[in-house]
Amino acid sequence: MSKRTVQQFTGHAFLKQRLVMALLSQQTVRIDGIRAQDENPGLRDYEVSLLRLLEQATNGTRIVISPTGTSVVLRPGMITGGRIDMDCPVSRSIGYYLEALVAIAPFGKDQMTATLRGVTTNNVDLSVDLIRTATLVNLRNFGLSEGVELRITKRGAEPRGGGEVRFICPVVRAVTPLNFVDAGRVRRIRGIAYATRVSPQSANRMVEAARGELNRYIPDIYIYTDVYKGAESGLSPGFGISLVAETTTGALLTAELCAQAGDAPEDVGRDAAQRLLHEIARGGCFDSAHQWQALLLMTLGPEHAAKTRFGKLTPFSIQYLRDLRVFFNTTFKIKPDNQSVLLTCLGTGFTNVGKKTT
Repeated sequence: MSKRTVQQFTGHAFLKQRLVMALLSQQTVRIDGIRAQDENPGLRDYEVSLLRLLEQATNGTRIVISPTGTSVVLRPGMITGGRIDMDCPVSRSIGYYLEALVAIAPFGKDQMTATLRGVTTNNVDLSVDLIRTATLVNLRNFGLSEGVELRITKRGAEPRGGGEVRFICPVVRAVTPLNFVDAGRVRRIRGIAYATRVSPQSANRMVEAARGELNRYIPDIYIYTDVYKGAESGLSPGFGISLVAETTTGALLTAELCAQAGDAPEDVGRDAAQRLLHEIARGGCFDSAHQWQALLLMTLGPEHAAKTRFGKLTPFSIQYLRDLRVFFNTTFKIKPDNQSVLLTCLGTGFTNVGKKTT
């Protein structure tokens, strides 16, 4: 696609996905009116850090931010990958940045090795645990899982962070087409309960509460406790739990929760388990937190029909579909089927031209 094409948007919502799509489609994007009516107008610190991160991961990308910060233009360069090192602002978790890297890293010139420091879990973004146990595992449906790794070297709870992760992702020439419509039935549930700078009993209490909710439905439940002490426990006390339900066909449904000030571990464990049950009730081959990943990789697939099933389209996914049509000229056929929806599209035949041929 021509770099002369300029896609224009207004507002700060969906900024990350539009920047990622601009890089992959090689189209210039201009976003105006970023919090123009706000008391504190313009880009936030985490959005500026995301722009810096994308600049580090590419070569030749030009980013122009207006003096007031309410307008940004990104002219995409080539995705190079390589070594990336960044301290992330504590206003968002590391998951906010990892989602963007997971989307572009497989299509770079060289293997990406990114070290990110900051908050590892909050209740806004995907935690590093779910990215490791679900987001990266979902890549296997597209032939991308070989050699992909996320290592959590330090935990960092809100508000001060102090966590550190290392993300490694090799490159591929192209993704494989997706044909995944059988969601199956839940066969096991796995999870991780972590605690940093608090009593190790907090993790055990979360596990007991979560098991109390889930054991009524399925016996195969194992939730690991992950207690960090000393330098590896970050700068703030905190605890939380992430849960992944795996079905007979390999679909992953996830839920997570981390404690806010004054929360009891039992409440956190029980609420996270109930969130997982709601996600299971929605059904589908991809949970609501990973619908965007399936939609993007289906669009980037070969020029064959790709097909999958979602439980219910989230408002975020609906906007994602609109943006995919703008950047890639791809439309999805959406067909209601019982209490789920079947989505079918024709891939764009995206090829990673930067990958060295062997």
